[in-house]
Amino acid sequence: MQGPSRRGRKSRGGSDTGEGTRRGPGGETKPVPEGSLATVKTDAAGAAAPGRGAASELQTYRRRGRPLSTARRALKAALLPRLALPLTEPTPDPLGALFDPPRAKVWLEIGFGAGEHLLAQATANATVGFIGCEPFEGGIAKVLAAVEAHALSNVRLHAGDGRHVLRWLPPASLGRAFILFPDPWPKRRHLKRRLLNAATLGLLACVLEPAAELRLASDDADYVEAMLADLARDPAFEVTSVQRRRPADWPPTRYEGKAKEQGRSPRYILARRR
Repeated sequence: MQGPSRRGRKSRGGSDTGEGTRRGPGGETKPVPEGSLATVKTDAAGAAAPGRGAASELQTYRRRGRPLSTARRALKAALLPRLALPLTEPTPDPLGALFDPPRAKVWLEIGFGAGEHLLAQATANATVGFIGCEPFEGGIAKVLAAVEAHALSNVRLHAGDGRHVLRWLPPASLGRAFILFPDPWPKRRHLKRRLLNAATLGLLACVLEPAAELRLASDDADYVEAMLADLARDPAFEVTSVQRRRPADWPPTRYEGKAKEQGRSPRYILARRR
């Protein structure tokens, strides 16, 4: 749902075999255990990765997208500068001062795609401030249009790599974070491009406050297994739930619907910051 986003990945390959299974090295089908635990230096807008510990990183999303309409280009030019995070400036204290009026809690979604989940959460939780990260301008434009149409004052955006935002945020400043359906990069030689890995979990552990919730989702069985393995190795997180059914307060996305139509079975992972 980069978002580095899975929305950039229309071509899939190899390891997904349908209902909660994956291919083993010998071609055998393995179930996902229920409840088991081009190097780049710039983001999509060409800005250098800011913040502590920034270094060259592999791009986790595929560059693609249709050109914007004239109206959407105009909207982006007019509204995005007002909503874009000021990553070259110090973070406000408190972080909720990013919003007008200020919010006591701030949540983050990395790779929001077309924005269905981000916008639904922002509408349902008007007292929470939302930061959304997405590298593709089509998704950014759709969210900008909805923000303008519904006069949402609790949304700020970053049109690029969400890891840059993680490095900019102050410690223990987020109450919740979402990474939904990131690109699984299913080919073995591309696994290092996956967004959700030990390094990204380390960044998330820094910016999530104690007892904050991390929500992850994927329809790729191998990626689900890798996510759970990384979480199990990280002492900062405790997996509290792995579900086949999307929780009631977890709005659906367009990509999720397509995955189910094609016979893939998503897993929804909830973890808690210790």
